[in-house]
Amino acid sequence: MDPILQPMLASLADAPLEDPHLVYEPKYDGIRAIAEISPTPPVHLWSRLGNEKTRQFPEIARALDKWARKLKAPVVLDGEIVALDGNGEPIGFQNLQGRIHLSDGSVPTGAPVAFIAFDILREGRTDLRDRPWTERRAALERVFGKTGSPLLRMSAVARGDGRALHTEALARGWEGLIAKQADSLYKSGKRTPDWRKLKIVHEQEFVIGGWTEPRHTRSYFGALLLGVYDDAGRLIYVGHTGTGFNEKELARLMKLLKPLEIPACPFANRPKTNERAHWVRPELVAQIKFTEWTADSRLRHPVYLGLRDDKRPEDVRREDVERIRRDAAPRARVSASNARRAGSSTRRSPSAASVPNTSDIVEQLRALEDARRDGVLALPDGGRLNVTNLNKVFWPKQKLTKGDLMRYYARIAPFILPAVADRPLVMKRYPNGISGKWFYQHRVSDLPPGVTTDVVSVVEKRAQIIGGNLTTLLYTAQLAAISQDPWFSRVQHPQYADYAAFDLDPSEGVTFDRVLDVARWIRDELDVLGAIGVPKTSGASGLHVYIPMPPRTPYDAGLLFCQIVATVVAQKHAKIATIERSVKARGKRVYIDFLQNILGKTLATAYSARASDYAGVSMPLTWADVDAGVDPHDFTIQSAPARAEKAGDLWSALRSSKGVNLERVSRYVDGVGSGRLKADKS
Repeated sequence: MDPILQPMLASLADAPLEDPHLVYEPKYDGIRAIAEISPTPPVHLWSRLGNEKTRQFPEIARALDKWARKLKAPVVLDGEIVALDGNGEPIGFQNLQGRIHLSDGSVPTGAPVAFIAFDILREGRTDLRDRPWTERRAALERVFGKTGSPLLRMSAVARGDGRALHTEALARGWEGLIAKQADSLYKSGKRTPDWRKLKIVHEQEFVIGGWTEPRHTRSYFGALLLGVYDDAGRLIYVGHTGTGFNEKELARLMKLLKPLEIPACPFANRPKTNERAHWVRPELVAQIKFTEWTADSRLRHPVYLGLRDDKRPEDVRREDVERIRRDAAPRARVSASNARRAGSSTRRSPSAASVPNTSDIVEQLRALEDARRDGVLALPDGGRLNVTNLNKVFWPKQKLTKGDLMRYYARIAPFILPAVADRPLVMKRYPNGISGKWFYQHRVSDLPPGVTTDVVSVVEKRAQIIGGNLTTLLYTAQLAAISQDPWFSRVQHPQYADYAAFDLDPSEGVTFDRVLDVARWIRDELDVLGAIGVPKTSGASGLHVYIPMPPRTPYDAGLLFCQIVATVVAQKHAKIATIERSVKARGKRVYIDFLQNILGKTLATAYSARASDYAGVSMPLTWADVDAGVDPHDFTIQSAPARAEKAGDLWSALRSSKGVNLERVSRYVDGVGSGRLKADKS
């Protein structure tokens, strides 16, 4: 692929909202696209991973073709394809899902779309990537400034001062801003701090209406109970925070709270608390930062910043989107037309951004291990978790310990928690490390507070651990469950699989290059079916390819789908791939195991540590990685966090797809030849 088709990527790092050396653009919630445009059709749209998207967005291609007739020379643009609401405003990524499998060039029903350009990489024979952003922007405005089509737009820009654009982002619910060095060159395929993502974090005052008893070894109190006043003058409970305090601040607050204690709850909606609540006269106001308001009007991930003495408690109201919009409107410096170009986004489902910062947990674990003692972790939600034997060696070759495992899971939590959310877990425990005896454990009793459980089996009535929160993740690691092994279905519908999977297992002596070959052949068959596959290393010697299933797909359907594709690949490439279960019959081939797609069976999830001799991690890959060739030994509990932070959550592609169209399978089988697939008899 031409390097110019590989987009430059932004890093997640702080940047000031006022800086003469920076320019600010809205952060779009769409599909990144490089557009190759020529005065003579056709136009080509390329995704970040090098996949052509032209047929998925035919109306954009036609609009670009029409506009390109005015050009004197070809151009290459960088931009974003976004969905639009009824007012022509950009909306969330999920509204593009109907385009994922479109391949016939027709215009699907659903939200209209637009292409928003924010960079120009080539004009005629001139490569502009080695020019500063200011020169490229001037060229973009000259070339693309007047397209004459509502489907073709140019990004809004604020130069040197991003405060007004930030205000607009708050008012419109955007994901954030992109801050770019004004003199930055365009570095294709590179992620650099020259471009930085500025995520939106909410912050406002809340009235303190009480506190809860501390747990375990914490001093003074566990959490503050927070509220706002409504228009009727009632104090409404909105959440609690147990994070953001040091020991000194805990003591200072307790000294202020104790004289205010009262017997009656001051909230109109009395909260239920895990620990005993103490009520106070609502006289103290705290400054709190949080990620967002939940659908039931609760704070998500609130963090205490300090007390305010310049705000009367009775004046504290919820600063919701409508209020911010009204207040921001007179100050906004972005024109209405630019605001439309700038875009907006709806909130995504829980993801990496919604997981609390875990750097403090990493430091606590390191301090306990260095001191060679057991202890209690203070968790971001105010909870506590006992940890023991952190010095025990789990991987002898690398001299990596149980403490290393727990620190890994603390660091990778923003990526692995969405992958296991709501999924029953089967624990494979290694109390004496990978060289010792291990055993499976489906259910446990005497759980600490915060560990999620539910009954998911109609046969066994005891509760099973459910993945998805930090306490549960760290607790299972404390039990020496090295890997995270979730069901393919969620607790809400355990009989329906959200995805199916191929487990590629090389026989002894077969190289990983052969495994990659088989993965590519599976991808080819999935392409025929209009399905996407998401690959990852197994963390040991193999590779997994996952396929999203449509809603309410029984496990049997996913199993049959994978069996059909595996059989076709084994027939076409019989010398390298096989579906034979017998180890002896496989010979020197790669076994395509489709039998993991059975209710209750598990595979190690994406980002999971593994009990392999090199401390491997099951690492999500792009198909570009598979094509280029990778070594699974490159992904370990020591290297994987940096890789994930650099690449982003590649596993999210599995959650964002509608799933394969299973009706295509019968036509696919007929197209093989006789309509019946022969078993692998070699």
